[in-house]
Amino acid sequence: MERTETELMLKGYGLTTAEMFYRLPDYRNVLNTFIWQDYDLAPDYPRLFKFIEYWQDKIEGPLHSVRFSHKRLIGPNEWRNVVGEFRLH
Repeated sequence: MERTETELMLKGYGLTTAEMFYRLPDYRNVLNTFIWQDYDLAPDYPRLFKFIEYWQDKIEGPLHSVRFSHKRLIGPNEWRNVVGEFRLH
């Protein structure tokens, strides 16, 4: 069963964005870019490295370089469990 984005964020996952520069298969001197985004766990980045391995095995355009950034969307100090509620009026 696929986890929701909120569940992933509460488990420590953050949004990882990778910009991949690759060479065109027919024109090796031409670089193109591809943007990839997914929720991933820092510092190991298992989903990012799995995608890079897939790229190297299945896609003809060889990678030139990869730049990525990672942002945890929910930190431990940014949410709290509310156990009660009261209303005015």
